[in-house]
Amino acid sequence: MSVPSPPSLDDPAALRRGRIAVSLLFLLFGMAIGTWTARIPAVKENLGLTDGQLSIGLLGLAAGAITGMQFTGRLVDRYGSVRVMLPVALAEGGCLLLPGYAGNLVTLTLALFVFGAVHGTLNIAMNANAVEVERARGRPMLSSCHAVYSIGGFLGAAVGGLFARADAGVPVTFWTTGLVALGLAGWATRWALPRTGHPAPPTSPTPPTADAGQSGGDGSGGRRRESPGVLLLGVLAFCCLVGEGAAADWSTVYLRESLGSEPGFAAAAYAAFAIMMTAGRLVGDRLAAALGPVPLVRGSGILAAVGLGGALLVGHPVAGLIGFGCLGAGLSCIAPQVFSAAGNRDPSQAGRALARVAGLGYLGFLVGPVVIGGAAELLGLPRALALPALLALFVALAAGALRPRRPGQPSTAPVSVDPRS
Repeated sequence: MSVPSPPSLDDPAALRRGRIAVSLLFLLFGMAIGTWTARIPAVKENLGLTDGQLSIGLLGLAAGAITGMQFTGRLVDRYGSVRVMLPVALAEGGCLLLPGYAGNLVTLTLALFVFGAVHGTLNIAMNANAVEVERARGRPMLSSCHAVYSIGGFLGAAVGGLFARADAGVPVTFWTTGLVALGLAGWATRWALPRTGHPAPPTSPTPPTADAGQSGGDGSGGRRRESPGVLLLGVLAFCCLVGEGAAADWSTVYLRESLGSEPGFAAAAYAAFAIMMTAGRLVGDRLAAALGPVPLVRGSGILAAVGLGGALLVGHPVAGLIGFGCLGAGLSCIAPQVFSAAGNRDPSQAGRALARVAGLGYLGFLVGPVVIGGAAELLGLPRALALPALLALFVALAAGALRPRRPGQPSTAPVSVDPRS
Protein backbone atom coordinates (compact mmCIF):
# COMPACT_ATOMS: atom_id res chain seq x y z
CA MET A 1 0.00 0.00 0.00
CA SER A 2 1.34 3.44 -0.93
CA VAL A 3 1.67 5.71 2.08
CA PRO A 4 2.31 9.45 1.73
CA SER A 5 5.30 11.13 3.27
CA PRO A 6 4.90 11.92 6.96
CA PRO A 7 3.40 15.36 7.52
CA SER A 8 5.17 17.96 9.56
CA LEU A 9 4.61 17.60 13.28
CA ASP A 10 3.88 21.32 13.26
CA ASP A 11 0.82 20.76 11.07
CA PRO A 12 -2.13 20.68 13.51
CA ALA A 13 -4.61 19.88 10.73
CA ALA A 14 -2.70 16.72 9.77
CA LEU A 15 -2.49 15.65 13.41
CA ARG A 16 -6.20 16.30 13.87
CA ARG A 17 -7.00 14.20 10.80
CA GLY A 18 -4.70 11.48 12.05
CA ARG A 19 -6.54 11.38 15.35
CA ILE A 20 -9.92 11.19 13.60
CA ALA A 21 -8.66 8.41 11.31
CA VAL A 22 -7.48 6.12 14.09
CA SER A 23 -10.62 6.89 16.10
CA LEU A 24 -12.70 5.73 13.13
CA LEU A 25 -10.89 2.41 13.23
CA PHE A 26 -11.62 2.03 16.94
CA LEU A 27 -15.28 2.71 16.10
CA LEU A 28 -15.16 0.10 13.31
CA PHE A 29 -13.48 -2.38 15.67
CA GLY A 30 -16.20 -2.02 18.28
CA MET A 31 -19.07 -2.11 15.78
CA ALA A 32 -17.85 -5.35 14.22
CA ILE A 33 -17.59 -7.29 17.46
CA GLY A 34 -20.78 -5.71 18.85
CA THR A 35 -22.77 -6.78 15.79
CA TRP A 36 -21.39 -10.30 15.92
CA THR A 37 -22.20 -10.62 19.62
CA ALA A 38 -25.78 -9.49 19.08
CA ARG A 39 -26.38 -12.14 16.41
CA ILE A 40 -24.78 -15.09 18.22
CA PRO A 41 -28.19 -16.48 19.30
CA ALA A 42 -29.43 -16.40 15.70
CA VAL A 43 -26.30 -18.14 14.40
CA LYS A 44 -26.67 -20.78 17.12
CA GLU A 45 -30.31 -21.37 16.23
CA ASN A 46 -29.74 -21.44 12.47
CA LEU A 47 -27.05 -24.11 12.79
CA GLY A 48 -28.85 -26.05 15.51
CA LEU A 49 -25.86 -25.91 17.85
CA THR A 50 -25.82 -26.90 21.50
CA ASP A 51 -24.17 -24.63 24.07
CA GLY A 52 -21.10 -26.86 24.06
CA GLN A 53 -20.83 -26.79 20.27
CA LEU A 54 -21.21 -23.03 20.23
CA SER A 55 -18.37 -22.74 22.74
CA ILE A 56 -16.12 -24.59 20.28
CA GLY A 57 -16.94 -22.04 17.59
CA LEU A 58 -16.28 -19.17 19.98
CA LEU A 59 -12.96 -20.78 20.86
CA GLY A 60 -12.06 -20.39 17.19
CA LEU A 61 -12.67 -16.65 17.48
CA ALA A 62 -10.46 -16.40 20.58
CA ALA A 63 -7.71 -18.51 19.04
CA GLY A 64 -7.74 -16.41 15.89
CA ALA A 65 -7.56 -13.16 17.86
CA ILE A 66 -4.60 -14.31 19.93
CA THR A 67 -2.83 -15.62 16.80
CA GLY A 68 -3.37 -12.34 14.98
CA MET A 69 -2.08 -10.32 17.92
CA GLN A 70 1.14 -12.29 18.20
CA PHE A 71 2.03 -12.10 14.51
CA THR A 72 1.16 -8.42 14.10
CA GLY A 73 3.74 -6.88 16.40
CA ARG A 74 6.71 -7.76 14.21
CA LEU A 75 4.90 -6.55 11.08
CA VAL A 76 4.05 -3.22 12.70
CA ASP A 77 7.63 -2.69 13.83
CA ARG A 78 9.01 -3.53 10.39
CA TYR A 79 6.53 -1.80 8.07
CA GLY A 80 4.80 0.74 10.31
CA SER A 81 1.33 0.68 11.79
CA VAL A 82 -0.39 2.37 8.82
CA ARG A 83 0.77 -0.20 6.28
CA VAL A 84 -0.69 -2.93 8.49
CA MET A 85 -3.85 -1.39 9.92
CA LEU A 86 -5.39 0.08 6.75
CA PRO A 87 -5.62 -3.10 4.64
CA VAL A 88 -6.65 -5.08 7.72
CA ALA A 89 -9.36 -2.51 8.51
CA LEU A 90 -10.68 -2.87 4.97
CA ALA A 91 -10.73 -6.66 5.47
CA GLU A 92 -12.52 -6.47 8.83
CA GLY A 93 -15.96 -5.88 7.39
CA GLY A 94 -15.54 -8.59 4.77
CA CYS A 95 -14.41 -11.17 7.31
CA LEU A 96 -17.43 -10.35 9.46
CA LEU A 97 -19.58 -11.77 6.63
CA LEU A 98 -18.00 -15.22 6.87
CA PRO A 99 -19.82 -16.47 10.01
CA GLY A 100 -23.12 -15.41 8.45
CA TYR A 101 -22.66 -17.95 5.64
CA ALA A 102 -21.29 -20.83 7.74
CA GLY A 103 -23.27 -24.01 7.19
CA ASN A 104 -22.07 -26.14 10.08
CA LEU A 105 -19.88 -26.09 13.18
CA VAL A 106 -16.64 -26.73 11.27
CA THR A 107 -17.12 -23.88 8.81
CA LEU A 108 -18.33 -21.60 11.60
CA THR A 109 -15.19 -22.31 13.65
CA LEU A 110 -12.95 -21.66 10.63
CA ALA A 111 -14.85 -18.48 9.76
CA LEU A 112 -14.56 -17.21 13.33
CA PHE A 113 -10.84 -18.04 13.39
CA VAL A 114 -10.28 -15.91 10.29
CA PHE A 115 -12.45 -13.10 11.63
CA GLY A 116 -10.65 -13.32 14.99
CA ALA A 117 -7.21 -13.22 13.34
CA VAL A 118 -8.11 -10.07 11.38
CA HIS A 119 -9.73 -8.55 14.48
CA GLY A 120 -6.67 -9.25 16.64
CA THR A 121 -4.34 -7.87 13.97
CA LEU A 122 -6.33 -4.65 13.73
CA ASN A 123 -6.33 -4.37 17.53
CA ILE A 124 -2.53 -4.18 17.72
CA ALA A 125 -2.00 -2.08 14.59
CA MET A 126 -4.55 0.61 15.47
CA ASN A 127 -3.31 0.85 19.07
CA ALA A 128 0.24 1.24 17.77
CA ASN A 129 -0.90 4.01 15.42
CA ALA A 130 -2.83 5.69 18.23
CA VAL A 131 0.34 5.71 20.35
CA GLU A 132 2.23 7.29 17.44
CA VAL A 133 -0.42 9.98 16.95
CA GLU A 134 -0.48 10.55 20.71
CA ARG A 135 3.30 11.00 20.74
CA ALA A 136 3.18 13.36 17.75
CA ARG A 137 0.43 15.48 19.36
CA GLY A 138 2.31 15.65 22.65
CA ARG A 139 -0.73 14.96 24.83
CA PRO A 140 -2.82 11.93 25.83
CA MET A 141 -5.52 10.58 23.52
CA LEU A 142 -5.52 6.78 23.85
CA SER A 143 -8.25 6.76 26.48
CA SER A 144 -10.70 8.56 24.19
CA CYS A 145 -9.89 6.07 21.42
CA HIS A 146 -10.88 3.24 23.74
CA ALA A 147 -14.05 5.17 24.59
CA VAL A 148 -14.87 5.28 20.88
CA TYR A 149 -14.37 1.51 20.79
CA SER A 150 -16.92 1.13 23.60
CA ILE A 151 -19.36 3.38 21.74
CA GLY A 152 -18.84 1.31 18.61
CA GLY A 153 -19.65 -1.82 20.57
CA PHE A 154 -22.92 -0.27 21.75
CA LEU A 155 -23.81 0.79 18.20
CA GLY A 156 -23.00 -2.62 16.76
CA ALA A 157 -25.05 -4.38 19.41
CA ALA A 158 -27.95 -1.97 18.81
CA VAL A 159 -27.85 -2.56 15.06
CA GLY A 160 -27.72 -6.31 15.61
CA GLY A 161 -30.60 -6.11 18.05
CA LEU A 162 -32.75 -4.08 15.66
CA PHE A 163 -32.16 -6.54 12.83
CA ALA A 164 -32.91 -9.45 15.16
CA ARG A 165 -36.14 -7.78 16.28
CA ALA A 166 -37.12 -7.28 12.66
CA ASP A 167 -36.43 -10.98 12.07
CA ALA A 168 -33.84 -10.09 9.42
CA GLY A 169 -31.32 -12.72 8.37
CA VAL A 170 -27.85 -12.85 9.87
CA PRO A 171 -26.10 -12.23 6.50
CA VAL A 172 -28.16 -9.05 5.97
CA THR A 173 -27.07 -7.78 9.37
CA PHE A 174 -23.41 -8.49 8.66
CA TRP A 175 -23.59 -6.99 5.18
CA THR A 176 -24.97 -3.76 6.64
CA THR A 177 -22.27 -3.47 9.28
CA GLY A 178 -19.62 -4.61 6.79
CA LEU A 179 -20.48 -1.82 4.34
CA VAL A 180 -20.37 0.75 7.15
CA ALA A 181 -17.00 -0.66 8.21
CA LEU A 182 -15.75 -0.38 4.64
CA GLY A 183 -16.76 3.29 4.56
CA LEU A 184 -15.03 4.01 7.88
CA ALA A 185 -11.88 2.22 6.73
CA GLY A 186 -11.88 4.16 3.46
CA TRP A 187 -12.17 7.44 5.34
CA ALA A 188 -9.33 6.42 7.65
CA THR A 189 -7.20 5.49 4.64
CA ARG A 190 -7.36 9.08 3.40
CA TRP A 191 -6.65 10.73 6.76
CA ALA A 192 -4.34 8.33 8.60
CA LEU A 193 -1.17 9.84 10.00
CA PRO A 194 1.83 7.88 8.74
CA ARG A 195 4.47 6.78 11.19
CA THR A 196 6.40 9.82 12.39
CA GLY A 197 9.39 7.80 13.52
CA HIS A 198 11.41 5.28 11.55
CA PRO A 199 11.83 1.67 12.66
CA ALA A 200 15.27 0.18 12.78
CA PRO A 201 16.07 -1.68 9.55
CA PRO A 202 15.11 -5.33 9.95
CA THR A 203 18.64 -6.43 9.09
CA SER A 204 20.31 -4.12 11.61
CA PRO A 205 20.38 -5.39 15.19
CA THR A 206 19.21 -2.93 17.80
CA PRO A 207 21.82 -2.32 20.52
CA PRO A 208 20.73 -3.88 23.80
CA THR A 209 19.54 -1.53 26.51
CA ALA A 210 18.83 -1.87 30.17
CA ASP A 211 15.15 -2.38 29.42
CA ALA A 212 15.30 -4.14 26.10
CA GLY A 213 16.36 -7.45 27.58
CA GLN A 214 17.36 -8.83 24.23
CA SER A 215 20.19 -10.98 22.99
CA GLY A 216 19.88 -10.37 19.29
CA GLY A 217 18.66 -7.47 17.15
CA ASP A 218 15.09 -7.67 16.07
CA GLY A 219 14.91 -11.39 16.31
CA SER A 220 16.49 -12.14 12.96
CA GLY A 221 19.93 -12.78 14.38
CA GLY A 222 19.17 -14.28 17.78
CA ARG A 223 16.53 -15.10 20.31
CA ARG A 224 14.89 -12.19 22.09
CA ARG A 225 14.42 -12.33 25.82
CA GLU A 226 11.17 -10.74 26.97
CA SER A 227 11.57 -7.34 28.61
CA PRO A 228 10.59 -7.58 32.30
CA GLY A 229 9.03 -4.13 32.03
CA VAL A 230 6.80 -5.20 29.15
CA LEU A 231 5.87 -8.42 30.92
CA LEU A 232 4.83 -6.47 34.01
CA LEU A 233 2.67 -4.20 31.87
CA GLY A 234 1.14 -7.34 30.39
CA VAL A 235 0.38 -8.62 33.88
CA LEU A 236 -1.37 -5.34 34.67
CA ALA A 237 -3.42 -5.66 31.47
CA PHE A 238 -4.26 -9.24 32.45
CA CYS A 239 -5.48 -8.10 35.88
CA CYS A 240 -7.58 -5.33 34.34
CA LEU A 241 -9.21 -7.55 31.73
CA VAL A 242 -10.05 -10.21 34.33
CA GLY A 243 -12.27 -7.55 35.90
CA GLU A 244 -13.88 -6.71 32.56
CA GLY A 245 -14.58 -10.35 31.81
CA ALA A 246 -15.96 -10.91 35.31
CA ALA A 247 -18.35 -7.99 34.96
CA ALA A 248 -19.53 -9.18 31.55
CA ASP A 249 -20.19 -12.76 32.63
CA TRP A 250 -20.99 -12.62 36.33
CA SER A 251 -22.40 -9.23 37.35
CA THR A 252 -25.99 -10.04 36.37
CA VAL A 253 -25.74 -13.55 37.82
CA TYR A 254 -24.45 -12.15 41.11
CA LEU A 255 -27.30 -9.66 41.55
CA ARG A 256 -29.94 -12.14 40.42
CA GLU A 257 -28.90 -15.35 42.15
CA SER A 258 -26.73 -14.25 45.06
CA LEU A 259 -28.65 -11.11 46.05
CA GLY A 260 -32.13 -12.09 44.83
CA SER A 261 -32.83 -8.96 42.81
CA GLU A 262 -35.38 -8.76 40.00
CA PRO A 263 -34.15 -9.76 36.50
CA GLY A 264 -34.39 -6.20 35.16
CA PHE A 265 -32.47 -4.74 38.07
CA ALA A 266 -29.88 -7.51 37.84
CA ALA A 267 -29.27 -6.70 34.17
CA ALA A 268 -28.61 -3.09 35.16
CA ALA A 269 -25.42 -4.19 36.93
CA TYR A 270 -23.54 -4.74 33.69
CA ALA A 271 -25.15 -1.66 32.17
CA ALA A 272 -23.76 0.39 35.07
CA PHE A 273 -20.34 -1.13 34.54
CA ALA A 274 -20.32 -0.43 30.80
CA ILE A 275 -21.70 3.11 31.10
CA MET A 276 -19.19 4.09 33.78
CA MET A 277 -16.33 2.53 31.82
CA THR A 278 -17.24 4.55 28.73
CA ALA A 279 -17.67 7.74 30.76
CA GLY A 280 -14.33 7.20 32.47
CA ARG A 281 -12.57 6.75 29.16
CA LEU A 282 -14.14 9.91 27.77
CA VAL A 283 -12.48 11.96 30.54
CA GLY A 284 -9.41 9.73 30.84
CA ASP A 285 -7.18 11.82 28.59
CA ARG A 286 -7.83 14.96 30.64
CA LEU A 287 -7.10 13.05 33.84
CA ALA A 288 -3.90 11.62 32.37
CA ALA A 289 -2.74 15.09 31.34
CA ALA A 290 -3.57 16.56 34.75
CA LEU A 291 -2.33 13.74 36.98
CA GLY A 292 0.08 11.67 34.93
CA PRO A 293 -0.32 7.94 34.21
CA VAL A 294 1.05 6.57 37.49
CA PRO A 295 -1.26 8.50 39.88
CA LEU A 296 -4.19 7.96 37.53
CA VAL A 297 -3.73 4.18 37.38
CA ARG A 298 -3.06 4.00 41.11
CA GLY A 299 -6.23 5.91 41.92
CA SER A 300 -8.21 3.95 39.35
CA GLY A 301 -7.12 0.63 40.83
CA ILE A 302 -8.07 1.76 44.32
CA LEU A 303 -11.50 2.94 43.11
CA ALA A 304 -12.17 -0.40 41.41
CA ALA A 305 -10.96 -2.45 44.39
CA VAL A 306 -12.74 -0.47 47.08
CA GLY A 307 -15.93 -0.07 45.05
CA LEU A 308 -16.39 -3.74 44.20
CA GLY A 309 -14.96 -5.02 47.48
CA GLY A 310 -17.23 -2.78 49.52
CA ALA A 311 -20.26 -3.86 47.52
CA LEU A 312 -19.48 -7.52 48.12
CA LEU A 313 -19.22 -6.88 51.86
CA VAL A 314 -22.53 -5.01 51.99
CA GLY A 315 -24.34 -7.66 49.94
CA HIS A 316 -27.32 -5.54 48.83
CA PRO A 317 -28.57 -5.16 45.23
CA VAL A 318 -28.15 -1.36 45.25
CA ALA A 319 -24.64 -1.75 46.63
CA GLY A 320 -23.94 -4.31 43.91
CA LEU A 321 -25.10 -1.88 41.24
CA ILE A 322 -22.86 0.86 42.64
CA GLY A 323 -19.98 -1.57 43.09
CA PHE A 324 -19.97 -2.67 39.46
CA GLY A 325 -20.31 0.96 38.41
CA CYS A 326 -17.20 1.77 40.46
CA LEU A 327 -15.43 -1.23 38.92
CA GLY A 328 -16.18 0.11 35.44
CA ALA A 329 -15.06 3.63 36.31
CA GLY A 330 -11.90 2.32 37.96
CA LEU A 331 -10.89 -0.03 35.15
CA SER A 332 -11.74 2.48 32.41
CA CYS A 333 -8.43 4.32 32.39
CA ILE A 334 -6.09 1.46 33.24
CA ALA A 335 -5.86 -0.43 29.93
CA PRO A 336 -5.36 2.73 27.78
CA GLN A 337 -2.55 3.92 30.07
CA VAL A 338 -0.93 0.49 30.10
CA PHE A 339 -1.09 0.29 26.29
CA SER A 340 0.35 3.79 25.98
CA ALA A 341 3.21 2.91 28.32
CA ALA A 342 3.93 -0.29 26.38
CA GLY A 343 3.96 1.51 23.02
CA ASN A 344 6.26 4.23 24.33
CA ARG A 345 8.89 2.12 26.10
CA ASP A 346 10.79 1.66 22.85
CA PRO A 347 9.00 3.11 19.81
CA SER A 348 11.07 0.99 17.42
CA GLN A 349 9.57 -2.12 19.02
CA ALA A 350 6.14 -0.75 19.94
CA GLY A 351 4.27 -3.36 17.91
CA ARG A 352 5.85 -6.31 19.69
CA ALA A 353 5.38 -4.71 23.10
CA LEU A 354 1.71 -3.97 22.39
CA ALA A 355 1.19 -7.48 21.04
CA ARG A 356 2.55 -9.01 24.23
CA VAL A 357 0.58 -6.70 26.52
CA ALA A 358 -2.69 -6.95 24.57
CA GLY A 359 -2.31 -10.72 24.27
CA LEU A 360 -1.94 -11.14 28.02
CA GLY A 361 -4.85 -8.79 28.57
CA TYR A 362 -7.09 -10.75 26.23
CA LEU A 363 -6.04 -13.95 27.97
CA GLY A 364 -7.24 -12.42 31.24
CA PHE A 365 -10.59 -11.58 29.64
CA LEU A 366 -11.00 -15.21 28.54
CA VAL A 367 -9.58 -17.01 31.57
CA GLY A 368 -10.86 -14.74 34.34
CA PRO A 369 -14.56 -15.60 34.13
CA VAL A 370 -13.73 -19.33 33.98
CA VAL A 371 -11.55 -19.11 37.08
CA ILE A 372 -14.25 -17.14 38.91
CA GLY A 373 -16.82 -19.76 37.93
CA GLY A 374 -14.62 -22.53 39.32
CA ALA A 375 -13.97 -20.59 42.52
CA ALA A 376 -17.70 -19.93 42.88
CA GLU A 377 -18.32 -23.68 42.95
CA LEU A 378 -16.00 -23.98 45.96
CA LEU A 379 -16.42 -20.68 47.79
CA GLY A 380 -19.63 -19.14 46.49
CA LEU A 381 -19.92 -16.38 43.89
CA PRO A 382 -19.61 -13.41 46.31
CA ARG A 383 -16.22 -14.63 47.54
CA ALA A 384 -15.10 -15.58 44.04
CA LEU A 385 -15.84 -12.04 42.82
CA ALA A 386 -13.32 -10.76 45.34
CA LEU A 387 -10.65 -11.84 42.83
CA PRO A 388 -11.15 -8.87 40.44
CA ALA A 389 -11.09 -6.51 43.45
CA LEU A 390 -7.80 -8.02 44.67
CA LEU A 391 -6.29 -7.82 41.19
CA ALA A 392 -7.35 -4.17 40.90
CA LEU A 393 -5.60 -3.52 44.21
CA PHE A 394 -2.47 -5.19 42.82
CA VAL A 395 -2.65 -2.88 39.78
CA ALA A 396 -2.78 0.11 42.13
CA LEU A 397 0.28 -1.14 44.02
CA ALA A 398 2.22 -1.85 40.82
CA ALA A 399 1.25 1.37 39.02
CA GLY A 400 4.87 2.52 39.13
CA ALA A 401 5.50 0.19 36.17
CA LEU A 402 3.95 2.90 33.98
CA ARG A 403 6.54 5.47 35.03
CA PRO A 404 8.59 6.56 31.99
CA ARG A 405 12.35 6.17 31.90
CA ARG A 406 14.43 8.76 33.65
CA PRO A 407 16.47 11.08 31.42
CA GLY A 408 19.64 9.05 32.02
CA GLN A 409 18.10 5.80 30.88
CA PRO A 410 18.58 4.78 27.24
CA SER A 411 15.66 5.27 24.90
CA THR A 412 15.17 5.75 21.19
CA ALA A 413 12.45 8.39 21.58
CA PRO A 414 10.49 10.22 24.25
CA VAL A 415 8.41 7.66 26.09
CA SER A 416 5.86 9.91 27.75
CA VAL A 417 3.47 12.37 26.22
CA ASP A 418 3.05 14.01 29.59
CA PRO A 419 6.17 15.31 31.38
CA ARG A 420 4.20 15.70 34.61
CA SER A 421 3.74 11.92 34.90
